[in-house]
Amino acid sequence: MGKLIIDAHSHLWLKQDTWVDGKRILSLKNGRSIFMDEEVQMVPPFIVDGQNTAEVFLSNMDYAQVGGAVVVQEVIDGNQNAYLTDVQQHYPDRFCCMGMAWTVDEAQRVVDAGLKGIAFPGHRMQAPLQTLMPVFKLMEQRGLICSMCLADDERQIAQMAEVIQECPQLRVAIGHFGMANTASFRSQVLLARQGSHVMIESGGITWLYNAEFYPFPTAVRRICEAADWVGWERLMWGSDYPRTITAITYKMSYDFIEKSTELTAVEKRLFLGENAQRFYGFKNLPELPYIKNMSE
Repeated sequence: MGKLIIDAHSHLWLKQDTWVDGKRILSLKNGRSIFMDEEVQMVPPFIVDGQNTAEVFLSNMDYAQVGGAVVVQEVIDGNQNAYLTDVQQHYPDRFCCMGMAWTVDEAQRVVDAGLKGIAFPGHRMQAPLQTLMPVFKLMEQRGLICSMCLADDERQIAQMAEVIQECPQLRVAIGHFGMANTASFRSQVLLARQGSHVMIESGGITWLYNAEFYPFPTAVRRICEAADWVGWERLMWGSDYPRTITAITYKMSYDFIEKSTELTAVEKRLFLGENAQRFYGFKNLPELPYIKNMSE
């Protein structure tokens, strides 16, 4: 088989139609959305109907030779449990889809639906993470994966450490690469020292360094710093598709790592796919050949 690449942080939705903190979020056309009462280019303009579907993503994945992807959720997109259940059933070898749940009953419905985990936008929570402990305990018992994005300060670090300690069999992936451009970066990454069941994924790192732009040299340095702290075996690549590809192509969201001279070939393999395959349990991934561009 050729190169193994797995995306540990992506998003799918049929339509954005929700409210967050009293502000509107609604899919429009030509890739635009009302986001917090402001019209923005949410996704690339070729997504003309506002539907960020698995089929469009699979086309991007096949072109970029990305074998599998983890699909997480965020409250800004609305609850997509029903759609992601359908995606998981139709494409079980390509996607690892996370549900959204805030109570034990909701978490049980995620289990019953066959979704692989639960994604928590913890950075949007006001209550302590420990208030979700019954949910985390159920996830641990049922083998669900926890995808957790934390606030960009220190207030949730100790809370998350307690969750990890109380649920030693709960697989946890800390998202947005620990908010690498903020003061909490090191503290978030060091959560991975809690055990082999805790990982750090880089979804959104090109967004964090969007002003710097490709090939994101500071992002590369932050990834190497994190590896110095917790080891390459604890780190995974994620794209934050599709929002990040309004600025860059999907392939560019990882090939700045692939082309970097700062990482060895072994480090690149671990970061871009091997760690995620082990952590999420991907099997039967397709072999995706390189397709030459017409302009080459």
